[in-house]
Amino acid sequence: MKINIDKNLVEFTPENAEETSKLQQLWRLMVDCARFNKKMVPVGEYIPTQSAFARFAIEGLETKGASDFAEIHVDNDCRCYCQTCNKYVELKKGDRIPPCCGKLMEVMD
Repeated sequence: MKINIDKNLVEFTPENAEETSKLQQLWRLMVDCARFNKKMVPVGEYIPTQSAFARFAIEGLETKGASDFAEIHVDNDCRCYCQTCNKYVELKKGDRIPPCCGKLMEVMD
């Protein structure tokens, strides 16, 4: 797979049939013409001398395990964060604390 970066654009160019198939799968996961497109966010870190790959999570993708988490709602407007990937979300009073990286996010304030 060839990757080209030009300012804020990233282009993926498949170099064989398997990569073409995988890129098409990724495109179908990310693009939702009827609603909102999904975002890809980094998980952890990528250091070429220590990692063979870079990992990203797809935000907005329904996961089957989401119902496995306790349904806890916040009492006030607040910010929650994930201790694993440092992602944060703004929640309004009554919103459910979302799971991230395999556990519920932590309330910051």
